[in-house]
Amino acid sequence: MRVAICLWRLATNLEYSSISQLFGVGISTACSVTQQVVLAINRAMKTLYIKTPSEAELMGIVQGFRDRWRLPQVAGAIDGTHIGIIAPADDPTDYYNRKKFHSVILQGVVDHRMKFWDINVGWPGKVHAARVLVNSSLYSRSESGTLFPRWTERLNDADVPLHLLGDAAYPLLPWLLKPFPEGSGLTGAQVHFNRQLSQARTTVAKAFGRLKGRWRCLLHRCDAHISFVSHIIAACCVLHNYCETANEEWEDEEAGDEVEDFADPEIGHQANRGRKIRDAVCAYLAQ
Repeated sequence: MRVAICLWRLATNLEYSSISQLFGVGISTACSVTQQVVLAINRAMKTLYIKTPSEAELMGIVQGFRDRWRLPQVAGAIDGTHIGIIAPADDPTDYYNRKKFHSVILQGVVDHRMKFWDINVGWPGKVHAARVLVNSSLYSRSESGTLFPRWTERLNDADVPLHLLGDAAYPLLPWLLKPFPEGSGLTGAQVHFNRQLSQARTTVAKAFGRLKGRWRCLLHRCDAHISFVSHIIAACCVLHNYCETANEEWEDEEAGDEVEDFADPEIGHQANRGRKIRDAVCAYLAQ
C-alpha cells in the first residue's frame, strides 16, 4: 500500500486529501509515506537504473545513434527541462525562469532508447543551461577524461572521440557537439549536419515528454517543499528508466518547458578542437 500511495501521487499529482480518502489513510500519513517511498526508490534503485554506461553498453549506444541517424561516435544527447515549483521563501527570483514561472532545472543525458544515464537536478530556473553543465559532475568527468573510454574514429583527418549532442545553449567542446550557428551563410553540408543532429536530439525531448507524461507531478507544478523537490525528480527519472526497461508502451507527446537559453559563446582551445571535430563529422555526413 505504501508503494501504491507513492506511485499514485507521483503519477496523478492528486492532492493528498483525495489520496487519503482513496486509500483510507490520514492526510499526514499519505504525505509521509510518499516521502519514505521516494527516498527508498532513490536509495535502492538509482544506482541500478541511472549510471554511466559500461563499455559494452556504450558500444550499443554508439551503434544505435549511427544506425538511426548516421552520426558517428555519439554516446548520448543532453538537454534541460524546467520542473515547476512553488516559489521558495528564500531567493524566489533566482527560480523565476524566462518562461515566467518558478522552476528548478533537470539536466539529463539519454541514450538512443530514451533512457537517462546521467541526471543533474535542482539548479534554479533562472540559471543558464551552460552554467548548469559546467557545475555538474558530468562536465568535470568529461574534462578530466574519465567519463568515456578514449575511443576515437578517424574521419577526414580528425580523430573524433565519443561525444554528446547538445543544442545552441551549450558550449562547443570535443566531447559535446552543437549545431552550426543558424544564418544565411551555412553551406548545404552544414544545414544537413544541423538537421541530423536535431533529429537525433529528439531522443532527449521525447524522454522528457515521457517522464512528465508518466509522472504528472512534474508536468505542471511540483507542490513539494523546495528541499524535497530534487528527491522527487530523481525518483521519477529512476521510475522512467524502469518503465523503459520493461518496454512499457507509450505514445509520445510534446515535452514542453525545455530550457531554451541564448547560445553559449564558443571560446578557447576546447572550442577550436570542437570545431575541428564538428567539421569532420559534417564532412562525413556529406559524403
